[in-house]
Amino acid sequence: MRPATALVLCAALASTALLTGCGKETAGSEAASPGATCAAAPVDDPSGRTWDNVRVVTGTCGPSGAPSTGFEVTNTEREALTFTITLTLVNGFGEAMDNTTRTVENVRPGQTVRRPLDTEDGPGSARMLRARIAKVRAVPAGEAPAADACPPSGVRITNDRGDAAMGLRVMGIHLVNCGTADYRLDGYPALRLLGEDREPVTGVNVLHGTDKISTGVGGSAPPRPVSLRPGESARAILAWRNTTTEGDPVNAPYAEVTAKPGAAPVTVTPELDLGTTGRLGVGPWTKDDAAAR
Repeated sequence: MRPATALVLCAALASTALLTGCGKETAGSEAASPGATCAAAPVDDPSGRTWDNVRVVTGTCGPSGAPSTGFEVTNTEREALTFTITLTLVNGFGEAMDNTTRTVENVRPGQTVRRPLDTEDGPGSARMLRARIAKVRAVPAGEAPAADACPPSGVRITNDRGDAAMGLRVMGIHLVNCGTADYRLDGYPALRLLGEDREPVTGVNVLHGTDKISTGVGGSAPPRPVSLRPGESARAILAWRNTTTEGDPVNAPYAEVTAKPGAAPVTVTPELDLGTTGRLGVGPWTKDDAAAR
């Protein structure tokens, strides 16, 4: 998370009814439901319900004024940010029932956004659940992976969850040509690793190829030209070990990915736990098998 002067993210959490429309429309803010009002007050700091500068509040929101469950994001930085919040839903006994992730796109400097905390089952589905903040990530809105609309670059870049076994980590960086013209790649994506504060991580050698990390994980072949027609995709393999020996382990939650020279960077959240190895292997772009058939 950013320092205290950088952002404040408030999760409006309570133990009973769902927030059906939370947020008072004010200058520089976005309400979840026009005309609804929300009165919120901070509560004590129970274990597991804070994340750095995130604070928990109670609210009486919506037409009924009932206790509610929702979250509030305030951007105090000088650039627009896209926030991704991971929350754990718990029952009245404090037992974790589910994890849910919410993305709030393009929060302007000084803007406050309030949203209800529904689940995939729809409005009211979180009525009897409380929430604990598990993780918060914020990236510049202009560098955030596109959710639905195709960005001006014509390509969408994301990362998958990866695989882990015996200290070896393997993850894919994926690029989809969502534009209307062919997109050509030749070589390796450029990665700039960033820490919790989105400042560059030092002391890590980003290697071309994954063979110096492990064999048989893909990503060790030399690069070849790749041409993607609209709708086709490519990926690049990341491989690392999270071995920890002497020194402080290195964690890089964020990675700034540049697909090819001259391309606009995209900031993804691979959550790299690099241990003290100081190495990350990056494979070349290859066309996805489904697209190559």
